[in-house]
Parts: sequence; C-alpha cells; structure tokens
Amino acid sequence: QVRPVESGGGAVKAGGSLRLSCVVAGYTANRLCVGWYRRAPGKEREEVAVLYFGGGTYYTGSAKGRFTLSQDKEQTTTYLNMENLKPEDTAMYYCATARQRDDATWCQDSEFNSWGQGTQVTVLT
Repeated sequence: QVRPVESGGGAVKAGGSLRLSCVVAGYTANRLCVGWYRRAPGKEREEVAVLYFGGGTYYTGSAKGRFTLSQDKEQTTTYLNMENLKPEDTAMYYCATARQRDDATWCQDSEFNSWGQGTQVTVLT
C-alpha cells in the first residue's frame, strides 16, 4: 500500500489560510485518487475534497469556493489550499489514497484504503 504523509496544519485566525500537503512517497503506480478528509472533536469523519486520477475534482459543500486541490507535476504531492477558514473547519485533516479502477473516472469513498496520520488544523475566533 502507498501510505500518504500529511503536513501543513497549524493554528490560524478565522479568515486566514493554510496549505496542507500530502506526500505519497515511493508511488510509482498509476491511477491514484487522493482524498482529504477531516474529523472534528465529537464528530464523524467527513470527506472534504478529492482529486481523481486524470485531474477531476470533488469538493463538499463546505469546501466549495474556499478550498482548492492541486498537485505537483510528478504527482507525488497533493495540496489542499484552504482560504477564508472558519472555526468550524477546526479538525484533524487526513489524506487518503485509492486506486482508481480502470473503467472509472472517480473513486468511491469506500475505496480509500491507505491513510496518513493526520495534521491538525485549528481556526481561532
């Protein structure tokens, strides 16, 4: 399995920005989806954004218009650029990977099977 490593979390005031990074070390396989998830204290884990192999993206409602996915040209690092952060964005953010099926243009949530340790994002009022 390809295990991702997250970084870039921290504490920021409401309205501020952060850029999270997800490095997939040793990745040589093709067709990898990279997803960002988060878990706030006392809440279930939720999907935030996904970058599909081929460049397609998905953002949840809370992320649309504020968060942006990008990837370096080697496709080993995926970034989640977060702007206009709100206190409700406070959570542990996780990066996960899934192999996109040959007949698909996206990855299902259940297919993400390799998870990083997480990086904490705290948005202060």
